[in-house]
Amino acid sequence: MLQIKHLTLTHRKDLTDLVQDISFTANAGERIALIGEEGDGKSTLLRVLAGDPAVHEYIDMSGQILTGGAPGYLPQELPEDDRAKSAYEFFCDAPDFFGQSPRALGALAASLSLPEDAFYSEQRMADFSGGERIKLQLARILAALPAALLLDEPTNDLDGESARWLSDFMLTCPLPIVFVSHDETLLRRAATGVLLLERLRRRTAPRATFLPVPYAEFVRQREADFSKQEQLARKEREEHAQKMARYEVIRRKVESDQNAISRQDPGGARLLKKKMHAVLAAGRRFEREAEAMTAMPEREEPIFARLTCAPLPAGKTVLELALPTLRAPDGRLLARDVRLTVRAGEKLLLCGRNGAGKSTLLRQIRAALAPRADLRVFYMPQDAGELLDLDRTPLEMLERTGDAGERARCGVMLGSMKFTAEEMNHPCGALSGGQKAKLMFLMMARSEANVLLLDEPTRSLSPLSGPVVRRLFADTPATIIAVSHDALFARAVCTRALRLDEGGLSEADFDRI
Repeated sequence: MLQIKHLTLTHRKDLTDLVQDISFTANAGERIALIGEEGDGKSTLLRVLAGDPAVHEYIDMSGQILTGGAPGYLPQELPEDDRAKSAYEFFCDAPDFFGQSPRALGALAASLSLPEDAFYSEQRMADFSGGERIKLQLARILAALPAALLLDEPTNDLDGESARWLSDFMLTCPLPIVFVSHDETLLRRAATGVLLLERLRRRTAPRATFLPVPYAEFVRQREADFSKQEQLARKEREEHAQKMARYEVIRRKVESDQNAISRQDPGGARLLKKKMHAVLAAGRRFEREAEAMTAMPEREEPIFARLTCAPLPAGKTVLELALPTLRAPDGRLLARDVRLTVRAGEKLLLCGRNGAGKSTLLRQIRAALAPRADLRVFYMPQDAGELLDLDRTPLEMLERTGDAGERARCGVMLGSMKFTAEEMNHPCGALSGGQKAKLMFLMMARSEANVLLLDEPTRSLSPLSGPVVRRLFADTPATIIAVSHDALFARAVCTRALRLDEGGLSEADFDRI
């Protein structure tokens, strides 16, 4: 069991609460999804639950975390030091790993669909596919007999087959699991409870909402509760406004009568004065009622952006590509005879297993389109460092002329993406993965590009923003070539799917993305 009691996390630098008074319990076999907009503290909370000492360099904690033993923590990205190790070196660094019997190790490998000799491989961890790396990390975690599993974006680098394997593993795992994910498919399939983190009132007021229900029910119940509270609050305000209108008519009438009464009628003046006291008392009562009215519901809204561009002429050939071979940067052969034709207005999905070369192909497409003066091309990479200067601020990345008016407009754009004034002036390298993705969305919107090259565009965005993002891409007249393992994105946005493997590109079924 993993139990959290009245947990508050406070930034040491500015003494603001990141999360406030969180309480929930994850029992054996339960899977709690931790969701929220970017920068709301999900990964920080997970690191605190994992007992990561580094997080306490900038976070103060109050409350209780009861685990009944050490939890196992899967970070969002494998640390660089571990990426350089062979699988054998990676497991040798786990103190108790090779204290287990060969039979136990064999059973562990089988449970994770790994070869029996995987733990002894000399292959570098960085050279395994995303799915293989996840399995190897889980093997090292499970060998330590953790009391719970803490998973940070576990499907980030997984193809569709590996993501389905992971969700199957989570469904059968007897341990309590708390996981951060932007993958709506995983959330809908795996979550038995949802903890939503929000930062309201210009990101100054943290709020946590926990419901022990599946994700789809959480979304339905949250919308129903929001709508019910909003209707009640509006009704109370309408009724109060009517009361105040009647009160104001009476008050003005009594005040007018007081001003008009003759001094020769002291009895009438006393009665009017008494009546005015009663009217004012009623006014004060109405003010107290207003303070006790149901609050208008607050929630952190998903991202907002528009993609505008002049559409290309119908039928125009955007891309005609023929590659005898597709090779990785290290020279490895990825595919042969890659042929691709894309027409204006198409929204093409490139899919395939991890390591097939999809991102490499997208960079080749970018290089082929770069000289074209008849196209405006925007490339959104999976690694934000390919596009963003991590030493510059978000404002500096958006600005073009540097004048005060443009700077103000860029500030408004960043505000629409929930950046605070401080975050607008932080170096891009200090932003969360989701905030970097939002900044790239704004750069895309400013580019007015009519050809969009997208590498995992929904990878780092909150599932609450998912419907907005899908609608945004579905509605744009721009031609899209996207690499994605997101089945919801594929079905909502793309008009055609091609699978990349060793033999080149072939038509793909959306139901098997």
